[in-house]
Amino acid sequence: MKVLNERFEMQSDGLHPTFHDVTKKVKGMVENSGIKNGTCVVYSHHTTCSVMTQECSHDKTYFGLEFLQQDLCNVMEKLIPTCRVEGQYMHPGKEHIDFAMSLGSEEGEWTSLNTEAHLRSVFFGRSETILIVDGELQLGDFGYIYFIDWDQVRARKRTCQVQVMGE
Repeated sequence: MKVLNERFEMQSDGLHPTFHDVTKKVKGMVENSGIKNGTCVVYSHHTTCSVMTQECSHDKTYFGLEFLQQDLCNVMEKLIPTCRVEGQYMHPGKEHIDFAMSLGSEEGEWTSLNTEAHLRSVFFGRSETILIVDGELQLGDFGYIYFIDWDQVRARKRTCQVQVMGE
């Protein structure tokens, strides 16, 4: 059995959920692996991000989101409203904010006000496993792979890991 592991970075926008179409990149990794039959796992290292397979909607909003992505954001806003003020959710508490600030990588305490992003990622998960048959990802006719950063607090780099396994 062969195994290929690769990572790549993306830049999220902030101010709204960012959807990255990673389909071409992942298909290229599968092709370069030489694996004809197996599995491909697309994984997020971040607890505020998700990976999903979904149809490409083609039409876009003025902010660049595909209509289906905007529909998903609208539904999530009703289920899990964006954190707008301190105390809207129990998380983050004082201990968590103290911990985050002790790392020295946060711009301010306000960067922890991303509870909705953590909760939304739980709904969709942080990875997708896609079958590879005869060297092709089994996405169907309309399937695309999206890496979603639900965190709207600020723009930042995100890491996606891909593992291709098989023969």
